[in-house]
Amino acid sequence: MFAGMIDRSWLWLAAECYLAGLLLGTYTLVRGGRQAGGWINLIITAGYVFQVIGLYLRGRAVGGCPLGNTFEIFQFTAWSAITLYLVVGVTFRLSLLGYFTACLAAVLTLVSLSLPAWDATRRAHIFGGNMWIEFHAALALFSYGTFALLALTSAMFLLRNYSLKTKNLGGAFAFLPSIYDLDHISVRLLTTGVALMTCAVVVGANYWLRDPARVSLVKVLITVSVWFAYSFTLFLRLKGILLAKRFGWVCVGLFGAALASLWVIDSHRHPAPDATPYEQSSP
Repeated sequence: MFAGMIDRSWLWLAAECYLAGLLLGTYTLVRGGRQAGGWINLIITAGYVFQVIGLYLRGRAVGGCPLGNTFEIFQFTAWSAITLYLVVGVTFRLSLLGYFTACLAAVLTLVSLSLPAWDATRRAHIFGGNMWIEFHAALALFSYGTFALLALTSAMFLLRNYSLKTKNLGGAFAFLPSIYDLDHISVRLLTTGVALMTCAVVVGANYWLRDPARVSLVKVLITVSVWFAYSFTLFLRLKGILLAKRFGWVCVGLFGAALASLWVIDSHRHPAPDATPYEQSSP
């Protein structure tokens, strides 16, 4: 059905939609008007559909979940964040979250599409037909998408806190959700992300302990470190030790570190036996 367009063409369309949502949101903010939430959601949804098609075609080409290089990992992370936004953002009617999510998705997708080296090699059948290892990888990356949305709600919390401290409640600040709502959503997202990553670590550990030589030790250590950092943050938050502004800054900083770790993890992946050069194409 979609044979007439290659996967990267669909992913370019998705990135352009996310960029359009970002530009529309920026325009309304500069003009001081209310966020065009309906239009932004429509544009993001269109981009999401295009991205699903692109990832589906990529998955068929590589014979599994497309997580074989840095390009695919960044695309999958953006897709995960958008998936969660379409549930959380619509449920809680967070119009500005759509703007921030469009910003994140545009950056992740456009950067990955603009760096050919990230997609220079296509790794096919990287999970060896083992559905549990594939499930582990998908869960881990989906948890990163959850942490991405957590970083966005935390950034919104910091902006709302700043507006209250400075008594600047007009302009774009007027459309931010309440401190209580943002904190409530952030704790839910952190809990969900930790739960997803815990499942991923448990499933992955089961196979790593059976055959440690198949997985890079650096990859294991980084993955466990990210899981521990977020789990410890959740523990401190539930105990009432890490609250308010400190909690927000930690969540933003942790996602920056987690995002950087994705490149390190991919660079230490053991070469797949059927990895082949991937011919780049422009849309």
